[in-house]
Amino acid sequence: MKKYILYFILLLSTVPILAQKQQQYPFQNPNLEIEKRIDNLLSLMTLEEKVAVLSTNPSVSRLGVVGTGHVEGLHGLALGGPGEWGGKGKNSVTTTTFPQAYGLGETWDVDLLQKVANVEGYEARYAFQKYHRGGLVVRAPNADIARDPRWGRTEESYGEDAFFNGMMTVAFVKGLQGNNPKYWQTASLMKHFLANSNEDGRTYTSSDFDERLWREYYSVPFRMGIVEGGSRAYMASYNKVNGIPAMVHPMLKDITQKEWGQNGIICTDGGGFKLLLSDHKYYADSYLGAAAAVKAGINQFLDDYKEGVDGAIAKGYLKENDIDEVIRGDFRVMIKLGMLDSTDANPYAKIGTGRDTIDPWKSDAHKKLALEATVKSIVLLKNDPAKQLLPLQKEKLKTVAVIGAHADEVLLDWYSGTPSYMITPLQGIKNKLGANVEILYAKNNADGKAATIAKKADVVIVIVGNHPVCNAGWNDCPIPSEGKESVDRQSLTLEQEDLIKIAYQANPNTVVALISSFPYAINWTQEHIPAIVHMTQNSQELGTALADVLFGDYNPAGRLTQTWVKDITDLPDLLDYNIRNGRTYMYFQGKPLYAFGHGLSYTSFAYNSITTNKETLEKDAALTVSVSVTNTGKRDGEEVVQLYVKSIDSAIPQPIKALKSFQRIFLKAGETKTVVLILKAKNLEYWNTTKQQFELEKGQIEIQVGSASDAILLTKKITVK
Repeated sequence: MKKYILYFILLLSTVPILAQKQQQYPFQNPNLEIEKRIDNLLSLMTLEEKVAVLSTNPSVSRLGVVGTGHVEGLHGLALGGPGEWGGKGKNSVTTTTFPQAYGLGETWDVDLLQKVANVEGYEARYAFQKYHRGGLVVRAPNADIARDPRWGRTEESYGEDAFFNGMMTVAFVKGLQGNNPKYWQTASLMKHFLANSNEDGRTYTSSDFDERLWREYYSVPFRMGIVEGGSRAYMASYNKVNGIPAMVHPMLKDITQKEWGQNGIICTDGGGFKLLLSDHKYYADSYLGAAAAVKAGINQFLDDYKEGVDGAIAKGYLKENDIDEVIRGDFRVMIKLGMLDSTDANPYAKIGTGRDTIDPWKSDAHKKLALEATVKSIVLLKNDPAKQLLPLQKEKLKTVAVIGAHADEVLLDWYSGTPSYMITPLQGIKNKLGANVEILYAKNNADGKAATIAKKADVVIVIVGNHPVCNAGWNDCPIPSEGKESVDRQSLTLEQEDLIKIAYQANPNTVVALISSFPYAINWTQEHIPAIVHMTQNSQELGTALADVLFGDYNPAGRLTQTWVKDITDLPDLLDYNIRNGRTYMYFQGKPLYAFGHGLSYTSFAYNSITTNKETLEKDAALTVSVSVTNTGKRDGEEVVQLYVKSIDSAIPQPIKALKSFQRIFLKAGETKTVVLILKAKNLEYWNTTKQQFELEKGQIEIQVGSASDAILLTKKITVK
């Protein structure tokens, strides 16, 4: 019997090798040019099979082609969570869960973001190959720009600045796809192209703006993601762009493919195809809509498209070669993922296949990275110099009051996975203080409880913020200041600010932790509360990271990535996509509550000097900007050195200033470092609408370096030639 078992095991182990050697068709040859492989595959497929590939499953079972579908992954692989991304009714697969993308942006750390995405990509491969769950096309990052804090999906964006978002997008794309020269770990599918930053009416409204804003602002993160990051997949948005539905807009082919080199997947958003008729009312029937979508470059539909495509073919609106042209992109991505090749040459194909492999989300390394990302995302908004309440000195505390409706929860958002564990703010504080400090807790001031425990405590920590899914139905956010996908915010006022007032009245030693997916106009809190921190939802290590910052085990260095206005009337109409009308730090003329780039520290930094390696900057060249920075405080800490550019004598409209380089650095107490920032000429170019090309304008510019957009500490003028 043992002999037969041994023979059976040997047979199983040799089957893959035999299969790899017995290549029946040229498309199975990994050494053949990719386009020739696809030529052969298409020549073998029937028209029906080609139409089937227009789904998110580019498999051809008759020919042994096994493709892979999509998975969500804005801040960790999503195979569970409120959205049940692991499958309705199925047991979720736990995964490492990081802060929301908005929080990841607030780290201002591109290297960290690449590590986060790499971990996510590894876990996607692992879950796909070990548990046969999910897919290898990851719908991330969201390269949209958060131009307005009322946008319900602000949580998914890195911020309001195009260059900044582009840098973060590139890092996330590279992390997901890996660094192998031939294969990708996973494929990064960016969302949502283009100018998709209003939820109310998103299925029929038009985002209107001029050609310069298209080139210099809205499309920048996508272009960088493709050209610099190497992404070859993106999702077309629901909205119209200048009157044309994005999923049939000429920009898909004319710009992203012909100019930028995008040659992979271009998919609709969920249900987007049907919206061409139902909401946009753009075509007379689904056959015309299907033909237009395919001819525009769409090669994957996220809803029922087959009747429309079949009808378009029958009526002659679509020909077989039209479908051939677009589905080539699907197979290019599958080949990069190694789906058509044997596993021996693809290092990523071995992930999760070992007998003794430990689930990576259970590893200390992934847990440690989740904590690092979370603690680095925390922004110290205020720490009154006269009081210096933070960091709290736990050895001097006997009683701490924690107040807040969600203080003992980690709130997951719609695109979250299911973490293997979660540390709530209350639990993190308890873990930090141990048994020697009494922790009093109240959700609210019912029966005067919040005020009562605040009076008893040495210090009060009030936890406030939004619920990321509004604790309500899909199209419903009962609280005006809350928003999410499908619902924009109607208010910037924090309804829980009254709870802060009650706590502060009872005890002026009050710290506020605003855990939110977007900015709030917390004017009263800023004026009265001595210490305020901001962080986003969702991280499995939320409570540990918050406690580390509040009690001084980590010196915060997160920075805001959006202008926090004082009042909703400081904002233009939500549907005004012309950001020159006073939107973002680049064009806002008022005084914000907190500026773009703002964030404090428990130490202090001096900016000593600025030098450049040359006095002029020429086209296609770069300038080296050296900045001397000293940690002048008594604590080790991190600083985010930010470089902005102001045009002095431009003949065309330009922003007040624009971010062009940044770097997060660590300095020990008393240490001085020279920070080297690179200013690239290509990042100063404007779009010449007459010549239809980017150009570098001659003249003087001012380089501005500082700790925030409103805290410029060093300047230097140079000449652009």
